[in-house]
Amino acid sequence: MKKLGFGLMRLPLLDPNDGTSIDYEKSQVLVDRFMEEGFSYFDTAMVYQGGEGERFFGKAVADRYPRDSFFITTKLPSWKYAKNMDFERDFEMELERLHVDYVDNYYIHALQDHNMDVPLKHDQFGFLARKKEEGKMKSIGFSFHGTPELLDQLLTQHPEVDMVQLQLNYLDWDAPNVRSRECHEVAVKHGVKITIMEPLKGGTLVNIPDKAKALMKEYNPDASIASWGIRFAASLENVMVVLSGMNDPAQVEDNISYMKDFRPLNEDEKMILREVAKIIKEDIYIPCTSCHYCVPGCPKHICIPDYFSLFNDYKRAGEVYLPIHWNIYHSLISKNGMAADCVGCRQCERQCPQHLPIVQYLKEFSSALDFRTGHDY
Repeated sequence: MKKLGFGLMRLPLLDPNDGTSIDYEKSQVLVDRFMEEGFSYFDTAMVYQGGEGERFFGKAVADRYPRDSFFITTKLPSWKYAKNMDFERDFEMELERLHVDYVDNYYIHALQDHNMDVPLKHDQFGFLARKKEEGKMKSIGFSFHGTPELLDQLLTQHPEVDMVQLQLNYLDWDAPNVRSRECHEVAVKHGVKITIMEPLKGGTLVNIPDKAKALMKEYNPDASIASWGIRFAASLENVMVVLSGMNDPAQVEDNISYMKDFRPLNEDEKMILREVAKIIKEDIYIPCTSCHYCVPGCPKHICIPDYFSLFNDYKRAGEVYLPIHWNIYHSLISKNGMAADCVGCRQCERQCPQHLPIVQYLKEFSSALDFRTGHDY
């Protein structure tokens, strides 16, 4: 199997304000080009694009290509269940959406240190093992956003696990809040296959400072900025596939160009990436990936990732561009809660894969850009 996977989390939309409004015509073109070049791995989840990611796959891939020509991974939400019987109902619903009789890989979705109560109480690992025995799941595992200590514990207690999906990129490799290197080392120790999500950190590692781009272009003028991040992840031990959330033809063509005949990073390239990471860390204020996991449970409907992206731009540009940032912010709050509306419940922080201090960042954002003050956090 080629090491590039298609992540169905950020497909083109008909309405940018409606995450479920997948543009089937544009998305179909991307899928067809991906498979035309011999790539076959797709990743989705019950919650991606409001469930429309799975439905899109069923119509765009399963209905149009032979079953042995693709691999499909989807996921069981780790957080939503009150009783075991719901697993069976929802899994059958996923098979119907995907238009398949079985899935190649099935994960418990987004395990973290704070959210293990439901998966353990209702034995989600046992459910996956039973479905694997029935032939409904070919491989089983979990996607993971927690500490290496928890990862080691889970893989020790559940040797039946075949695979683990890790959030991993060169910027987070030694980051103390993510600890990517340590999580990778734990997975390798246990001998499980690894799939990688967020290799470009939600686009952060494409829109990098000019100084960092210059280092890359001086070494290889023809290589795209994105290629460095994808190849970093794909070069690591035990990595089976690296996911890319492609949403336009240029991204697909770029990824194909260096992943069709994949070449691992050499030592010079690794050294350059260490320097690039240092430069980026000096430039970016909030390392948000825009995954939007923090948004659905917000009682004030604050579009946190959009505000953080705007705040990063504000921090880079300075006060001279404040009127522009105000205008953008006022457009956003016409349909969303203000940063100042935050009540400090911290549900967003419990869901954040980056473990960011979101409430504190919203307070800073509000101080800079809200036109009303005096709110308690």
